[in-house]
Amino acid sequence: MNSVRIDDYAFLSDGHAPALVSRNGSVDWWCPPRADQPPVFAGLLDPNGGHWGLEVEHEREIRRRYLPESLVVESSITTTTGEIRLRDALAMEADARGHEVGRRSPHVLLRSIEGIRGRVRVRCEFAPRFEFGLTTPHLRRDDGAVIAEAGPTALRLRSPVALEERDAAATGVFEVAAGSRFSFSVAHATTHDERPFDDPDIDDALANAEQAWASWAAAHPGYDGPRAQLARTSALVLQGLTFKPTGAVLAAATTSLPAAIGSSANWDYRYVWLRDLSLTAQALWIAACPDEADEYLRFIARAAGKPAHGRRVQIMYGVDGRRDVSEHELDHLSGFRDSKPVRVGNAAWDQAQLDVMGEVLDMAHRFIDQLAPLDDRVKQLLVWLANEAADTWQSPDAGMWEARDDQRHYLTSKVMCWVALDRAARLAPHLGEGSDAHRWAETRDEIRDTVLREGWNDTVGAFTGALGSDQLDASVLLLPLVGFMPADDERMVSTIGAIERQLVRDGLVYRWEGDTNGFVLCTYWLVECLALAGRLGRAASLFDQVTARANDLGLFSEQIDSDTGELLGNFPQAFSHVGLINAAWRLDTLAARERELGLPGRPPRA
Repeated sequence: MNSVRIDDYAFLSDGHAPALVSRNGSVDWWCPPRADQPPVFAGLLDPNGGHWGLEVEHEREIRRRYLPESLVVESSITTTTGEIRLRDALAMEADARGHEVGRRSPHVLLRSIEGIRGRVRVRCEFAPRFEFGLTTPHLRRDDGAVIAEAGPTALRLRSPVALEERDAAATGVFEVAAGSRFSFSVAHATTHDERPFDDPDIDDALANAEQAWASWAAAHPGYDGPRAQLARTSALVLQGLTFKPTGAVLAAATTSLPAAIGSSANWDYRYVWLRDLSLTAQALWIAACPDEADEYLRFIARAAGKPAHGRRVQIMYGVDGRRDVSEHELDHLSGFRDSKPVRVGNAAWDQAQLDVMGEVLDMAHRFIDQLAPLDDRVKQLLVWLANEAADTWQSPDAGMWEARDDQRHYLTSKVMCWVALDRAARLAPHLGEGSDAHRWAETRDEIRDTVLREGWNDTVGAFTGALGSDQLDASVLLLPLVGFMPADDERMVSTIGAIERQLVRDGLVYRWEGDTNGFVLCTYWLVECLALAGRLGRAASLFDQVTARANDLGLFSEQIDSDTGELLGNFPQAFSHVGLINAAWRLDTLAARERELGLPGRPPRA
């Protein structure tokens, strides 16, 4: 079984199809030309799934970093015989800058090795496997390059060293001396397309990728504060998870990385959840700028199509706006460290999850000053979502944790319907024909009364996960974060205390008692709630604890094993980085207010 951990991977992006490269120099995941397509390297999910390795002999130490304000990875590798520097990136369109970065990327993977001192032997192994390892491509030579092709897919490897073809792989060993440089690239194309492979100068393309990312960062200055740089790193990750041709944001770059090693809780996150899209827009408003919100709303309106009364609000789409992302299992793959099954598609696309209406309307309300006047399709979308929230809030659903058993009356689903109607009533002057502020406000108040009456459990001393339940659930930490109730309300203070006592272990919040591992997003929610309740010292301590658990590049997956510290679940995870940004900003702004005014660090009651 492969011993590589999820946190051993670095994340590369070109705004189309992310890649993952391991600490030991193996590209084990890449799905060009689009993130939700079958991979050309899937060694992440099976030893025979395909990879491209540049691995050293006698390695002793590896130090990695992202070059400043970029997703270009630099690895300094020390061996018993010398030291080399490896840079990995995905190419950007030449001279693409700012908001144009990633829109027309060429689908070229770039790698460059530079000798720093001594002499280091490196092994190159290029072993692509297409369609999740189902297809072994033909290899052939073409003008000094190696072409791999089968079915609709072709790759072109440019290598400065001689490679031998054997067992459907091209391999070679070479020595890197101090002052020498070896630059490689793999370009993707389709066999039915007559366009040639993109063939940029590799070193120029690496420099351009670095400059492109830096230009995006410069156009998105974010806020100032002690934790602002952490937030900026996470903002770059969120931008890297964005499919720039449509503006859609992936939940994560991967499929089927397990919530626990050996577990069957393995899901495909290479799709666009409306919840994630909305929360990402809000996080980028903090850490970068609000420019993406218009793109996101237009994507949702286009993907949803013409609103129809009574039609269920779909919670997720493909990155191109596809509706049907049906799920199936790939039995021929062993899974990450034997965690089966590997799934493609996600059955949650057909679930009822009532909270998403609130997240979308909350995003529109937050950005209305930048968005107005609203596009007619966006107006229709928002009116439809508000009416569906008013019509369906009393129904059970699968909840934000996407339960695959019975539907329940989840408390956060009701609260987010309250958010939908609260924001819709405020937005009504911008929504034109069909808006019904009076009805929306009346139903909003009815939902609030129901949540306060049926969501509170005297015995538990807390709001619980579902109406009438006695089971704690960390999702209720959303109540103060969406303005439903202030964090220092005595019921919320009691709820926060119950969660701290029962759902926190080693500085990580578990979603419910018996949950597999600590959940990164919920931990950052608790940080925010503690800060809003005036407990800034405890909030800062918890923030530092969870943030220290990111990998060496500042990347998070969805969950963390509190015993081993191992990152688990799909990677990198948008939700986790959204949580970090929001918590960092909350701590910094409340601490600044406390310093300036000499008052408790919390804003007025919502």
